[in-house]
Amino acid sequence: MYRWTRDLHLYFGLFISPFLLLFAASVFFLNHAKIVPDKWLSAETFQNVEIPDAIDRAQGKDAIARAQAILQQVGVTGEIGFTRFVRQTRHFVFPVSKPGVETNVDVDIDARTAIVSRRPTSVWEAFAYLHKMPGPHNVAIRGNWAGTRAWRWFADGTIYLTLFITITGIYLWWTIKAERRTGIALLSAGIVTFVALIYVVIR
Repeated sequence: MYRWTRDLHLYFGLFISPFLLLFAASVFFLNHAKIVPDKWLSAETFQNVEIPDAIDRAQGKDAIARAQAILQQVGVTGEIGFTRFVRQTRHFVFPVSKPGVETNVDVDIDARTAIVSRRPTSVWEAFAYLHKMPGPHNVAIRGNWAGTRAWRWFADGTIYLTLFITITGIYLWWTIKAERRTGIALLSAGIVTFVALIYVVIR
């Protein structure tokens, strides 16, 4: 039992180490980075866009499906963040994101044109994007891109394996009697620090 646990603890830890580093490093970018999300570097206009039926009334997944039909025509791929129909101008607008580039698609329904604006993102922004995806926002439409659905499995797997490594780490520590006293001291210090931080935050 000890040997199998030790080996799995080691190998699973090595497997998820790149994912843990990504999540850990991207936190610094999320906390301290300054970006200008509206600074689009390129824009391209597409003519004679085929407008899906009832695009002005579609909501939720139906609106996403119509947006995806437009993406196929303008050669864009990625996760659609949301869709918005502006009744005053009869424009159908939606952002599309994936690691490396952010895109905004503005469709003029009456003119049957689409303006596609793009902004390349840095490696750190790509890491931050992966850190936040798929995320708890807009759950009803989240995962509308194959890349996001695949990443969801890796992100969830990282959490499960981290829990496994944590539990097996406690087990391995407890089986080495010579390390119990030091381990108890460090574990106690960690618990006290955690409780103190929670107290400061919620008071």
